[in-house]
Amino acid sequence: MASLAHGYCLSVDLSGARVLVTGASRGIGEAIAREAAARGAGVIGVARSAGALNGVMTAINGVAFPCDLSVDSERSELVGRLEAIHGPIDVLVNNAGVDDTRVFAQASSLDVQRVITLNQIVPIELMRQALPLMRSRGRGHVVNISSLAAAGGFAGMTLYCSSKAGLSGFHRVLHHEMKRSPVGLTIVEIGPIPTDMLASVKGLRAPEQMFSRLRRLQLLPEVPRERVARAVCDAIESGTANVCLPRRARIYPLLVGLPQRIVNLLTSDIHR
Repeated sequence: MASLAHGYCLSVDLSGARVLVTGASRGIGEAIAREAAARGAGVIGVARSAGALNGVMTAINGVAFPCDLSVDSERSELVGRLEAIHGPIDVLVNNAGVDDTRVFAQASSLDVQRVITLNQIVPIELMRQALPLMRSRGRGHVVNISSLAAAGGFAGMTLYCSSKAGLSGFHRVLHHEMKRSPVGLTIVEIGPIPTDMLASVKGLRAPEQMFSRLRRLQLLPEVPRERVARAVCDAIESGTANVCLPRRARIYPLLVGLPQRIVNLLTSDIHR
């Protein structure tokens, strides 16, 4: 059943919907694109790697739009430009991101800019572009792919964890701000996924040992990307606000988000 808020339907039926997925050439983004297409969506994939992106989109009869989102001129008014060509975008999946596995003392100013831009600024900017268009049409859904690292970070992943914490924090406040909006919002906070990004952790002692310890304790098992993709698409179609995988770890984002929940209750009668 669709999730309702103040008379609005916050879910989107993927059959016939137009879905924009960033970082769609590989990993979680590719899996989400394939799952959405399998449910009848028309997918527009954005990624920097044109060759890999074209291969994925050809396989699912989607639209490939090679784009380096880290470049301001390439992401400027991206949503409007795509809508002018392909029509209204019903769902935006902010998945594109980058990790940076090193101790912070070894990071350059370019490393800081790259990680914060791709993991935090890009999704916020694409939401700035997409949300007014969705609200004007009275429907839409936005998914932000964050991480459990936003709630509990590991040494050696400082930039990645802080950028995802920024995205999750932004999403929580935005969700409160848009409580009377017809647009649904979903935050996806996930643990380690067997992808190229996770492979980069190997070789740096601190995060590799911490991942290994949490796996032995069965607190943070790896989650297949296909399971994440199904959960994301289910959330879009049901209007689910929060997705946490593995589920046993959902206490972490709940604890981090508790102050915002308190603020929400204290200000629930204030109209915006």
